[in-house]
Amino acid sequence: MFNQCREGLSSFPVTIPGPSGDLEGKVDCAAGNPQGGAVICHPHPLYGGTLQNKVVHTLAKSLAANNRTAVRFNFRGVGISAGEYDEGDGETDDALAVVDWLAAHQSSLPLTLAGFSFGSFVALQAAAQVQPDALITVAPPVRMFDFEGLSSIDCPWLLIQGDEDEVVDVSSVINWVGSLENPPQLEIMHGGSHFFHGKLLELRSVCDEFLQKL
Repeated sequence: MFNQCREGLSSFPVTIPGPSGDLEGKVDCAAGNPQGGAVICHPHPLYGGTLQNKVVHTLAKSLAANNRTAVRFNFRGVGISAGEYDEGDGETDDALAVVDWLAAHQSSLPLTLAGFSFGSFVALQAAAQVQPDALITVAPPVRMFDFEGLSSIDCPWLLIQGDEDEVVDVSSVINWVGSLENPPQLEIMHGGSHFFHGKLLELRSVCDEFLQKL
């Protein structure tokens, strides 16, 4: 499946079997010999979230540049992915299916889970089941979904939050992080809005630094 990477492509579309039908995906090839794989979850399906989101794209480029094969995908009901929105539960099943698919093609390499906004919630739910080797969450919507049971993370974890986020309350994120037994590396980005307008290069730099230390 990843012959396209070995043939020099930087990215290519894929179709991934999901629990409600095929999922539309895209692979961003590792810049060098793959040192791991990554699955990236996009923002809320009912509010325009797709695998093409600029923050998701930035995460994919950072992961690929740091030698991770990055897979971003559309949740059920988004783009040409089969199925319908399922309140986060079905979307978590979608993410787990993508993790399994990636493992089947790239076995025995470390796994990074990543997500933006609603995708952070899904990535955390998936992480509770698959125990990734690293986790990146951007602007997790802690007031909008039930994050209470999502505290048992013991891998390296980066959380990025803008201090001018108009969707996710930054103080709620800080308070939630402070309640965790194993809190993430918390990076508060000055001037960062929810979609990090004008801050994507800074977001990329923070992710690069985190990944290079793994």
